[in-house]
Amino acid sequence: MTPHQAALAAALVALAAGPAALSAQAAPAPHMEKCYGVAKAGRNDCKAGAGTSCAGTSRVDYQGDAWKFVKAGTCTSIHTPKGAGSLAPKA
Repeated sequence: MTPHQAALAAALVALAAGPAALSAQAAPAPHMEKCYGVAKAGRNDCKAGAGTSCAGTSRVDYQGDAWKFVKAGTCTSIHTPKGAGSLAPKA
């Protein structure tokens, strides 16, 4: 295989893997939204501020910068001991 053919083959593999790689990322179900401040410790869906990386890394219940996917339109009606859910991170 010539270098040109190898480069072409690599490009075709990358193009073919592109959509598959995108679909492998976690995505919410339709009609879901991020709701901050409602996740229990270790039950958040993704990043929860400094010192955390992704799902399950929140350190305290109802952490203001930790979010969980909830049914669209329900976030602010969810009440916790620290207040209602928020569509934006809480301080």
